[in-house]
Amino acid sequence: MAEYRINELAEASGVSVRNIRVYQDRGLLPAPIIRGRVGWYSDEHLVRLNLISRMLERGYTFATISELLHAAHHGMRVEQVLRGTPKTGRFRNFKRAATITITELRKTLNASDRSIALSQKLGLLAKDGAHYAIKNPELLEGAEVLVKSGIDIDVLLDRWVRVQGDLEDVAQSFVSIITDRYFDENLPDLGEAGVSRMAELIQTVRPMAHEIVETTFRKALDEQISKAIGEAATYFDAAQETPAEPDRP
Repeated sequence: MAEYRINELAEASGVSVRNIRVYQDRGLLPAPIIRGRVGWYSDEHLVRLNLISRMLERGYTFATISELLHAAHHGMRVEQVLRGTPKTGRFRNFKRAATITITELRKTLNASDRSIALSQKLGLLAKDGAHYAIKNPELLEGAEVLVKSGIDIDVLLDRWVRVQGDLEDVAQSFVSIITDRYFDENLPDLGEAGVSRMAELIQTVRPMAHEIVETTFRKALDEQISKAIGEAATYFDAAQETPAEPDRP
C-alpha cells in the first residue's frame, strides 16, 4: 500500500495541504499514522479525499458529507441519512423490526396471496410467525398511496419484477466487460494474481456502472414524467377550448 507525506498526498489528490488539515479537523478525513515526527497517509486517505472533492463539487455541505461518510462507515444506507426527521405516515412510524398482520395487508393494500408472496420474494416483507416484518416502510407507504389512488398492487409488483430482471442483465453486461477479457479461452491459467486482478477491476467497474445506470435512469424518468404532464396539459387545454353545447329549450 502506498504511503504519502501530507505534501505528497496534496499533490496526488489535488487538494491543498490547508484543506487536508481542515477535513481532518472536521472529522471528514482520518488522522495519519505518526511514525517519528512524520504523519503518513495511505491510499485510503487518497480515496476519501477524492470522494470528498466530488461531493463538494456536487454542492454537498461539510455537515452532509460527514453524515454520509458516517453512514457508510456503519453500514447504513444513504437514504436513511437523507431522510431526516421521519414524516408522520402510517408505516414510517414503525420501528425497523415492526410487523403487520395479513388482515392489515389485505385492508390497506388489497393484497392477495400472490402479491404477498411476491412482496416476500422482492424483500418488501418477511414472514415473522403469524405476521410479516416490514423491510422497507417507505416503499410500503408509497404502495398504499398508489392503491388508494386506484392502482392495482399487482401492477406495481410486476413492474418491480420486470425491472429486477432488466437490471440483472445490465449488471451482467458491466461485469462481463472484465470477465470476457479474463475468461477468454486463449488466455493462460489466471492464477491467484490474475483472479485478484480481475476482482480488483470488477470493483473498479462497480461505481462506474452504478453512476451510469443512475444518471441514465434519472434522465429517462424525468423525460417520461415531462411527457406525461405535457400530454395531460395538452388534453386539458383542448377540453377548455371546446365550446360547450347550448342548453336546449
